[in-house]
Amino acid sequence: MKIVISGASGLIGTQLVKRLSTNGHDVVRLVRRTAKAGEVQWDPKRGVLDPAALAGVDAVIHLSGAGIGDKRWTNSYRKEIMDSRTLSTALLASTIAGMPTKPTVFLSGSAIGIYGARNDEQLTEVSTHGTSFLADVCEQWEQAAKPAIDAGIRTVFLRTGIVLSPKGGALKKLLPLFKLGVGGKFGNGKQWQSWISMDDEVGAIEHLLTAPVSGAVNLTAPNPVTNAEFTKVLAGVLKRPAIVPVPTFAPKLILGGELADALLFTGQRVIPAALNASGYTFKHSTLESALRSLLSK
Repeated sequence: MKIVISGASGLIGTQLVKRLSTNGHDVVRLVRRTAKAGEVQWDPKRGVLDPAALAGVDAVIHLSGAGIGDKRWTNSYRKEIMDSRTLSTALLASTIAGMPTKPTVFLSGSAIGIYGARNDEQLTEVSTHGTSFLADVCEQWEQAAKPAIDAGIRTVFLRTGIVLSPKGGALKKLLPLFKLGVGGKFGNGKQWQSWISMDDEVGAIEHLLTAPVSGAVNLTAPNPVTNAEFTKVLAGVLKRPAIVPVPTFAPKLILGGELADALLFTGQRVIPAALNASGYTFKHSTLESALRSLLSK
């Protein structure tokens, strides 16, 4: 397949490009700078993307967006988080919808933050949405893909959970503390963490290129854990203690209360119902299996 990918230089995108290229796909990267071989330039803020540059494309995978936890949630950064997702999605969706020969599938990024903080409730793709800032971002992000849906392009929303990789994301930030033996649960540790290994994140995305699935798909492993269990397993894999709990006030002072709550002290117990039903087989269905594989590389 000829596949266009946005966010190809990000944590997930980098690994996805490697996997797809290894498996014989022709990967084209969307970039904001001057394009080189194998790239197409675009400018989501200005609404610039040449449809002719996408001619012959079979699939589009959209992963770009400003980092949720990169900065404090000032009003200006909230706008950047929202716009970086909605404007880029709308531009891609409208561009491919207007092409005479359209891609067969549009895999568009989203996140499990759409469900909001839900305590112990088990959540699937048909669960109601939350009312938080992140839930609103995800809703508008998905709604921006409507032109592709209306044009008959099979559209999938990749509702991604916590992607485990020592190269980035939450795990990269936790590893130095846990290796020193000063890691521990966040707050009371009862908040659920719906995780997925990088192997399964990119494996599921590749699977969804051809699986007869549309709409929301939770990209999480089938066995979410509480934060207390996550820290216990991580410490066990590293053969270190995990006895120093992180009080709520410290991260809230650094990150701001709403961001700290969203990232650290609340969560979602998400089940990948649609992915399971589609026939996808997880490489890592338990946290210990995923961590041992990741940290032995």
